[in-house]
Amino acid sequence: GMRRRGYTSAAVRDFIDRVGVAKTDSIVDHRMLEFCVRNDLNEVAPRAMAVLDPIKVVLTNYPEDKTEICTIENHPKKPEMGTHDVPFTRELYIEREDFMIDAPKKYFRLKPEGEVRLKGAYIVKCDKIITDGDGRVTEVLVTADLQSGCGNPFDGRKIKGTIHWLSSSHSIKADVMLYDRLFTNPDMSSLPEGKTYNDYLNENSLKKLEGCLMEESLKDAKPGEKFQFVRTGYFCLDTKKENTFNRVVTLKDSYKVQ
Repeated sequence: GMRRRGYTSAAVRDFIDRVGVAKTDSIVDHRMLEFCVRNDLNEVAPRAMAVLDPIKVVLTNYPEDKTEICTIENHPKKPEMGTHDVPFTRELYIEREDFMIDAPKKYFRLKPEGEVRLKGAYIVKCDKIITDGDGRVTEVLVTADLQSGCGNPFDGRKIKGTIHWLSSSHSIKADVMLYDRLFTNPDMSSLPEGKTYNDYLNENSLKKLEGCLMEESLKDAKPGEKFQFVRTGYFCLDTKKENTFNRVVTLKDSYKVQ
């Protein structure tokens, strides 16, 4: 089960080394195991872009029939791992959480009249928002700074936010399984009187997201292969279910090794 989820043998050995042997009964925080998995995958997992909750973005000043190739590094700190190409077009998708209408002051992602960098591509500015009958944002119209490319703006302005994206016509769909802790109680070895395991089941221990967008390069991924989905977490292609990625572990956690 751990192997199918994406836990590596190196991470498990690291966890065992850190836990050691104790003469008294004790409980090890589950976050330590997650820390070891995250630590290992950060070094070996290639990066890829995936949009799990997509919202459409249209670059109004970008040609409809144009396709550019953006080069994305496989690992930001390991150039020896190489790069891969991602097509860029007029119509894109970004994560819904990367856009906010009533954004707080220190929100550095896309917002009305705000600018953000599309990873490996242009700087864009939000001009118009399209919503449905319920007020839910369905489309964001932006203007691209076509001179920015992968560099800084010519006028020297600073862009603090960078978000990932995928082309609407050059992406594939896959299901994503978001796993979390099975129980809400960190110590299930001794339950209060009158309580059972059912009282501590985590209702959000598994979420299935259907039709998530992935880079086209991921269609060649092999079962069990692991990736870091940029700004999202570490994921593994399921070994039994086709076209399904399991979340191994989130990108960050507050746990600190003592």
